[in-house]
Amino acid sequence: QVQLVESGGGLVQAGGSLRLSCAASGDSFSDYAMGWFRQVPGKEREFVATISASSAFTDYEDFVKGRFTISRDNAKNTVYLQMNSLKPEDTAVYYCAARIVRATSQYASSYTYWGQGTQVTVSS
Repeated sequence: QVQLVESGGGLVQAGGSLRLSCAASGDSFSDYAMGWFRQVPGKEREFVATISASSAFTDYEDFVKGRFTISRDNAKNTVYLQMNSLKPEDTAVYYCAARIVRATSQYASSYTYWGQGTQVTVSS
């Protein structure tokens, strides 16, 4: 069992930055690929970024490429999402997720464990 706890969300002006963190419990964090997803009310949860267990591979949705960076520190059991040049359309609840394989995935259904989410609000 893995528990994920996100933090770092908040209110920021357009053009600003936030760094989300996701702390994981358990001993197998370094064996899991991790992902960030986001959701706004009335819409499907959408993929944002993913990173492999070793950090060798990352992938991003097109709308965040060049603005967001996913990283991880396996010694701290933590995955991060650095978000720069934020736009009002980035407003959402952001979730981190873990999948019990080492390879990345864009598909929410392939992730086993989810955090409770953290709200990010970008004002114009």
